Amino acid sequence: MPITDEEVMRLEEKAYEVRRLCLQITSWAGGSHIGGSLSQTDILVAIYHKFMRVDPKNPQWDDRDRFVLSKGHGGIGHAAVLGDLGFFDKELLKDFNKTGSAFGMHLDALKVPGVDASTGSLGHGLGIALGMAMGARHQGKTWHTYCVCSDGEQCEGTIWEGAMSGNQFKVTNLTVMLDRNMLMIDGFTEDIMSLEPLAKRWEAFGWYVQEIDGHDMRAICGAVENAHAETDRPSIVICRTVKGKGVDFMENKAEWHYGGLDSARLNEALASLDRSYGKA
Repeated sequence: MPITDEEVMRLEEKAYEVRRLCLQITSWAGGSHIGGSLSQTDILVAIYHKFMRVDPKNPQWDDRDRFVLSKGHGGIGHAAVLGDLGFFDKELLKDFNKTGSAFGMHLDALKVPGVDASTGSLGHGLGIALGMAMGARHQGKTWHTYCVCSDGEQCEGTIWEGAMSGNQFKVTNLTVMLDRNMLMIDGFTEDIMSLEPLAKRWEAFGWYVQEIDGHDMRAICGAVENAHAETDRPSIVICRTVKGKGVDFMENKAEWHYGGLDSARLNEALASLDRSYGKA
């Protein structure tokens, strides 16, 4: 069913709130992988607030949909979404990455409610998600698995092993979203290790590939709907995004792969975010 204008507005407002919380967590923690957390925000918000079947009061519900953040360094963004949904008290995020906190920079599935897989070693999340999806099929379960990958981790061989396996076993109850912000820790992907033509590479591995604007809620939701309707091939959505999206001094800057915000810089970032959403 096509997404309504009201739903788009609701999701965009939620993405604003999550980005704002990401900036606050970065300040509280003293630093975070903020650039990639901001680029993935619209993707995570659409998945969790439009499609995921989860119960914050029962995080281990057997029939819940599963989610794997393969780009585990985006943990503050994932934590912000989960906290906003009520999986835990958002006040706990004020101690993010501090001694004694359940929240490390890469989220631990044994400590953080709502996290289905501990990730961070790039390239492994796709294989974990494939296993979850195949497990559902073998058990006769209807839950769906979602996996968000980074473009930098497309350099990892395990990604392409996963791509081969997904096609071989026709894992159609898995939707992969690729956060294509064009940057990795050392610079632009095409300078470090060229990925293009990325869509054709995934198509050559037998996947149903869609390329969209990863900040367009209508496009994201439409692509996920299309992926759900595909019954012959596994699906990947290449989402063209902007690292540091919403904060002008962070956008498209490799140096904001990881960074901190003191109180003055936080206020500057929040003001920029407000401007980008037309709230200032």
